Amino acid sequence: MIQSFFQQHIYLIGLISFALGWIGMPLVIRIAKTKGFVVRPNKRMCHEGEVPNIGGLNICFSFMLTYLLFEFNQMNQNQFFLIGVFAIMAVGFIDDVLVLTPTAKLFGETLAGLALIGFADMRITHLHGIFGINELGIVSSYLISLFVLIAIINAINLIDGIDGLASGLGILYCLFFALYFYLGGEQSWSILAICMIGSLAVFFIYNVFAHREKIFMGDSGSLLLGYLLTAIVFRFCEVNAYHLISEPVHMNAAPAVAICVLTVPIFDTIRVSLTRIKQHRSPFQPDKNHIHHLLLKTGLNHIQTTCVLLTVSLFFIGLAILGRNWNPWLLLITDFALATILTLILWRVINRKLYSTNANH
Repeated sequence: MIQSFFQQHIYLIGLISFALGWIGMPLVIRIAKTKGFVVRPNKRMCHEGEVPNIGGLNICFSFMLTYLLFEFNQMNQNQFFLIGVFAIMAVGFIDDVLVLTPTAKLFGETLAGLALIGFADMRITHLHGIFGINELGIVSSYLISLFVLIAIINAINLIDGIDGLASGLGILYCLFFALYFYLGGEQSWSILAICMIGSLAVFFIYNVFAHREKIFMGDSGSLLLGYLLTAIVFRFCEVNAYHLISEPVHMNAAPAVAICVLTVPIFDTIRVSLTRIKQHRSPFQPDKNHIHHLLLKTGLNHIQTTCVLLTVSLFFIGLAILGRNWNPWLLLITDFALATILTLILWRVINRKLYSTNANH
């Protein structure tokens, strides 16, 4: 009877996830400070003092406890998915503590991906007519799914550069998919997304508004968020490909819609990687050319930059909803064209500011 009540008032599940995260966060912060799991100020970070960088642990455990509480009856079906969740979180945690090489990190992401794609059988099996392809063969399905997983995980990881950005985007994306699955009758997936919203909300508050108790997400959090978003995107594409979702919310251009929703991290990763390659540098070499770094150059602070990018993401989510039944290529071209235009406008603003600053000197 209790479970039925929460399923009828599904938003309450998010509150339970939030409550568990709120209880656990002080403990995680205390452990981090005691064990030295902290980040000190350096040339790429401008925070003050030593800040714990394992916020992903609290996100993971509050999410998992809540999800298992309400979806325990799905344990047999989801056991490999949950193993993958712990695996990707462990890869991120090890990277936070020891700093893995890009190759070792990619290897760990691939192993976690095998749990999701190979054992849990959550993958892309249909391209919705893109390139004239519909159903995929088993090998191409595995390879494309692994590529998408690695791309989304690293896009979320790279966008995690300022206070509240990755967690804010994660809340926004999970809210979109939670509402979509709820309206489409996919309650289990809606619950998964709502559990993540509650966990991310706790981190967002500590990361953005706390001072003495500030904490960073770390790779343990950003890789986990990317992993869960990938699983959600896979399900989103599959239910639309095979009409498993109720018809009123069915989307013909589902893969393009998913890319459109995730435009900010995906487009930024592509842009930064191409720029590094053009400059004969490794695409894995860190720099300050990400979209949030560019916005900071205009004079905005961290909170203002996060708010701008969340607003831009809302714009692209609106575009995704508007173009949900367009030709997938039309939606993708429109999406990337608008993202390019906005980036060019941003560069124009930066150049004007630099010119003005030089002129004053």
